[in-house]
Formats: sequence, C-alpha cells, structure tokens
Amino acid sequence: MGRKADGLYVNTKKFGGLAKPCVKEMISLLNCMSVNKLQDQKCGRQKELLSACMEAQMSKNRRSLGSINYHLQRLNRGGK
Repeated sequence: MGRKADGLYVNTKKFGGLAKPCVKEMISLLNCMSVNKLQDQKCGRQKELLSACMEAQMSKNRRSLGSINYHLQRLNRGGK
C-alpha cells in the first residue's frame, strides 16, 4: 500500500507501472559478464547494445514526473 509521512499519504503503487527501458540489454550484458568471469572485453556486443539503448532513452523528450521529495515539501507547505 502507501506510506504516511507526517500526515502525508504517498501512493507507492502509482509509480510501479512505469516503463523499465533497456532491461533486456542490461540483463544480457550481466549474463555475459557472469559467464566470462567479469571480463568485459568479451562482451563488446552487449555493451554496444546497452549503450545504444541508453542513448536512445536520453534523447527522448519525456515529461519529468518530478521528485517525490519536492512534492512532499510542496504539500507540507500547503502550496499548490
């Protein structure tokens, strides 16, 4: 459920459905490194795929959800 912070209720389920990009690429890199005993020279292809995915995510113009701390402070002040 949610958590209370000095009378403020934070709905933690609201942020659970956010997309998790590049998870497949990250897992494939970690698997490769685990198989090769952390020798990242042998996992060049997986590193390139993860880097490309991360670059693509950074270039997207997404609306920021804002910091949870910012919103808690704003609500605590009583402002809108």
